[in-house]
Amino acid sequence: MSDFWIYVEIGLKHVLNIKAYDHVLFLIALTAVHSMKEWKRLLLLISVFTVGHTLALVLSVFNLLKVNENLIEFLIPVTILMTAVFNFIALKKSSITKSINSVVMITLFFGVIHGLGFSNYFKTILPGNSSDKILPLCEFSIGIEAAQMTVVLTILLISFITQTIFKLSKRDFTIVTSAFIVGVVTPMIIENEIWNKPLWN
Repeated sequence: MSDFWIYVEIGLKHVLNIKAYDHVLFLIALTAVHSMKEWKRLLLLISVFTVGHTLALVLSVFNLLKVNENLIEFLIPVTILMTAVFNFIALKKSSITKSINSVVMITLFFGVIHGLGFSNYFKTILPGNSSDKILPLCEFSIGIEAAQMTVVLTILLISFITQTIFKLSKRDFTIVTSAFIVGVVTPMIIENEIWNKPLWN
Protein backbone atom coordinates (compact mmCIF):
# COMPACT_ATOMS: atom_id res chain seq x y z
CA MET A 1 0.00 0.00 0.00
CA SER A 2 2.89 2.34 0.75
CA ASP A 3 4.26 1.82 -2.78
CA PHE A 4 0.82 2.62 -4.16
CA TRP A 5 0.76 6.02 -2.48
CA ILE A 6 4.35 6.73 -3.49
CA TYR A 7 3.52 6.61 -7.18
CA VAL A 8 0.14 8.28 -6.75
CA GLU A 9 1.95 11.12 -4.99
CA ILE A 10 4.48 11.34 -7.83
CA GLY A 11 1.55 11.66 -10.24
CA LEU A 12 -0.03 14.38 -8.11
CA LYS A 13 3.22 16.32 -7.87
CA HIS A 14 3.84 15.94 -11.60
CA VAL A 15 0.75 18.05 -12.27
CA LEU A 16 0.61 20.21 -9.14
CA ASN A 17 4.17 21.47 -9.48
CA ILE A 18 4.65 25.23 -9.51
CA LYS A 19 8.04 24.80 -11.20
CA ALA A 20 6.53 22.75 -14.02
CA TYR A 21 3.34 24.66 -14.63
CA ASP A 22 2.98 23.75 -18.31
CA HIS A 23 0.63 20.88 -17.43
CA VAL A 24 -1.59 23.21 -15.41
CA LEU A 25 -1.58 25.78 -18.22
CA PHE A 26 -2.84 23.13 -20.62
CA LEU A 27 -5.63 22.14 -18.23
CA ILE A 28 -6.64 25.78 -17.77
CA ALA A 29 -6.75 26.24 -21.54
CA LEU A 30 -8.81 23.07 -21.95
CA THR A 31 -11.25 24.07 -19.21
CA ALA A 32 -11.64 27.78 -19.98
CA VAL A 33 -14.14 27.30 -22.79
CA HIS A 34 -16.36 24.93 -20.76
CA SER A 35 -19.03 25.59 -18.15
CA MET A 36 -20.26 23.59 -15.18
CA LYS A 37 -23.06 22.05 -17.23
CA GLU A 38 -20.49 20.63 -19.66
CA TRP A 39 -18.71 18.67 -16.93
CA LYS A 40 -19.32 15.29 -18.63
CA ARG A 41 -17.63 16.44 -21.83
CA LEU A 42 -14.77 17.92 -19.84
CA LEU A 43 -14.40 14.75 -17.77
CA LEU A 44 -14.14 12.78 -21.01
CA LEU A 45 -11.44 15.06 -22.38
CA ILE A 46 -9.42 14.98 -19.16
CA SER A 47 -9.60 11.18 -19.05
CA VAL A 48 -8.60 10.95 -22.71
CA PHE A 49 -5.63 13.19 -21.99
CA THR A 50 -4.62 10.87 -19.13
CA VAL A 51 -4.91 7.87 -21.44
CA GLY A 52 -2.61 9.55 -23.96
CA HIS A 53 -0.19 10.53 -21.20
CA THR A 54 -0.12 6.94 -19.90
CA LEU A 55 0.20 5.47 -23.38
CA ALA A 56 3.31 7.56 -24.00
CA LEU A 57 4.87 6.30 -20.76
CA VAL A 58 4.07 2.68 -21.63
CA LEU A 59 5.63 3.03 -25.08
CA SER A 60 8.67 4.64 -23.54
CA VAL A 61 9.08 2.14 -20.69
CA PHE A 62 8.98 -0.77 -23.15
CA ASN A 63 11.34 1.10 -25.51
CA LEU A 64 8.75 1.05 -28.28
CA LEU A 65 9.04 4.76 -28.94
CA LYS A 66 12.03 7.06 -28.80
CA VAL A 67 11.77 10.75 -29.55
CA ASN A 68 13.99 13.78 -29.57
CA GLU A 69 13.76 15.51 -26.18
CA ASN A 70 14.30 18.95 -27.71
CA LEU A 71 11.37 18.40 -30.06
CA ILE A 72 9.06 17.27 -27.24
CA GLU A 73 10.01 20.19 -25.00
CA PHE A 74 9.13 22.46 -27.92
CA LEU A 75 5.84 20.73 -28.76
CA ILE A 76 4.50 20.88 -25.19
CA PRO A 77 4.04 24.69 -25.15
CA VAL A 78 2.84 24.50 -28.76
CA THR A 79 0.00 22.18 -27.70
CA ILE A 80 -0.93 24.64 -24.95
CA LEU A 81 -0.93 27.53 -27.42
CA MET A 82 -3.06 25.56 -29.89
CA THR A 83 -5.59 24.73 -27.17
CA ALA A 84 -5.88 28.39 -26.15
CA VAL A 85 -6.24 29.51 -29.78
CA PHE A 86 -8.92 26.86 -30.32
CA ASN A 87 -10.94 28.54 -27.57
CA PHE A 88 -11.14 31.73 -29.63
CA ILE A 89 -12.29 29.71 -32.64
CA ALA A 90 -14.86 27.84 -30.54
CA LEU A 91 -16.39 31.12 -29.38
CA LYS A 92 -17.33 31.94 -32.96
CA LYS A 93 -19.29 28.71 -33.33
CA SER A 94 -22.83 28.30 -32.04
CA SER A 95 -21.86 24.90 -30.66
CA ILE A 96 -18.59 23.03 -30.28
CA THR A 97 -20.22 19.72 -29.38
CA LYS A 98 -20.36 18.72 -33.04
CA SER A 99 -16.58 18.55 -33.16
CA ILE A 100 -16.24 16.29 -30.11
CA ASN A 101 -14.62 13.44 -32.07
CA SER A 102 -11.86 15.63 -33.48
CA VAL A 103 -11.34 17.32 -30.10
CA VAL A 104 -10.99 13.92 -28.40
CA MET A 105 -8.38 12.77 -30.92
CA ILE A 106 -6.43 16.01 -30.60
CA THR A 107 -6.59 15.79 -26.79
CA LEU A 108 -5.33 12.20 -26.95
CA PHE A 109 -2.42 13.27 -29.14
CA PHE A 110 -1.61 16.17 -26.81
CA GLY A 111 -1.66 13.71 -23.90
CA VAL A 112 0.94 11.59 -25.69
CA ILE A 113 3.15 14.65 -26.24
CA HIS A 114 2.98 15.67 -22.58
CA GLY A 115 3.60 12.09 -21.46
CA LEU A 116 6.72 11.84 -23.61
CA GLY A 117 8.03 14.96 -21.91
CA PHE A 118 8.03 13.08 -18.61
CA SER A 119 9.02 9.64 -19.90
CA ASN A 120 12.79 9.79 -19.44
CA TYR A 121 12.53 10.89 -15.81
CA PHE A 122 9.80 8.35 -15.12
CA LYS A 123 11.97 5.49 -16.40
CA THR A 124 14.78 6.47 -14.04
CA ILE A 125 12.60 6.23 -10.92
CA LEU A 126 11.03 2.86 -11.75
CA PRO A 127 12.77 -0.25 -10.42
CA GLY A 128 13.12 -3.66 -12.09
CA ASN A 129 12.39 -4.73 -15.64
CA SER A 130 9.65 -3.46 -17.92
CA SER A 131 6.97 -5.86 -16.66
CA ASP A 132 7.54 -4.68 -13.08
CA LYS A 133 6.69 -1.14 -14.13
CA ILE A 134 3.09 -1.70 -15.21
CA LEU A 135 1.57 -1.42 -11.72
CA PRO A 136 3.54 1.73 -10.80
CA LEU A 137 2.44 3.20 -14.15
CA CYS A 138 -1.21 2.62 -13.25
CA GLU A 139 -0.70 4.10 -9.79
CA PHE A 140 1.05 7.11 -11.29
CA SER A 141 -1.84 7.59 -13.72
CA ILE A 142 -4.31 7.61 -10.82
CA GLY A 143 -2.33 10.46 -9.29
CA ILE A 144 -2.29 12.28 -12.63
CA GLU A 145 -6.06 11.95 -13.04
CA ALA A 146 -6.77 13.06 -9.46
CA ALA A 147 -4.52 16.12 -9.79
CA GLN A 148 -6.05 17.04 -13.14
CA MET A 149 -9.56 16.81 -11.73
CA THR A 150 -8.50 19.07 -8.87
CA VAL A 151 -7.20 21.71 -11.30
CA VAL A 152 -10.25 21.46 -13.55
CA LEU A 153 -12.72 21.74 -10.68
CA THR A 154 -10.81 24.77 -9.37
CA ILE A 155 -10.99 26.50 -12.76
CA LEU A 156 -14.68 25.69 -13.11
CA LEU A 157 -15.30 27.11 -9.64
CA ILE A 158 -13.38 30.28 -10.47
CA SER A 159 -15.34 30.59 -13.70
CA PHE A 160 -18.63 30.13 -11.82
CA ILE A 161 -17.70 32.75 -9.22
CA THR A 162 -16.64 35.33 -11.82
CA GLN A 163 -19.89 34.83 -13.69
CA THR A 164 -22.29 34.82 -10.73
CA ILE A 165 -20.64 37.30 -8.36
CA PHE A 166 -18.60 39.56 -10.63
CA LYS A 167 -21.05 39.24 -13.56
CA LEU A 168 -18.32 38.44 -16.07
CA SER A 169 -19.77 36.64 -19.06
CA LYS A 170 -18.57 33.17 -19.96
CA ARG A 171 -17.31 34.54 -23.27
CA ASP A 172 -15.23 37.22 -21.53
CA PHE A 173 -13.84 34.70 -19.03
CA THR A 174 -12.76 32.45 -21.89
CA ILE A 175 -11.18 35.32 -23.79
CA VAL A 176 -9.30 36.71 -20.79
CA THR A 177 -8.10 33.28 -19.65
CA SER A 178 -7.05 32.14 -23.11
CA ALA A 179 -5.31 35.44 -23.86
CA PHE A 180 -3.38 35.12 -20.59
CA ILE A 181 -2.24 31.64 -21.56
CA VAL A 182 -1.19 32.81 -25.02
CA GLY A 183 0.82 35.58 -23.36
CA VAL A 184 2.57 33.13 -21.05
CA VAL A 185 3.23 30.37 -23.56
CA THR A 186 4.38 32.42 -26.55
CA PRO A 187 7.68 33.49 -24.88
CA MET A 188 8.23 29.84 -23.90
CA ILE A 189 8.07 28.89 -27.57
CA ILE A 190 10.20 31.80 -28.75
CA GLU A 191 12.87 31.16 -26.11
CA ASN A 192 12.86 27.37 -26.53
CA GLU A 193 16.26 25.80 -27.05
CA ILE A 194 15.07 24.05 -30.19
CA TRP A 195 15.98 27.15 -32.19
CA ASN A 196 19.62 26.74 -31.16
CA LYS A 197 19.92 22.94 -31.22
CA PRO A 198 19.52 20.44 -34.07
CA LEU A 199 16.46 18.21 -33.90
CA TRP A 200 18.34 15.11 -34.91
CA ASN A 201 21.74 14.27 -33.46
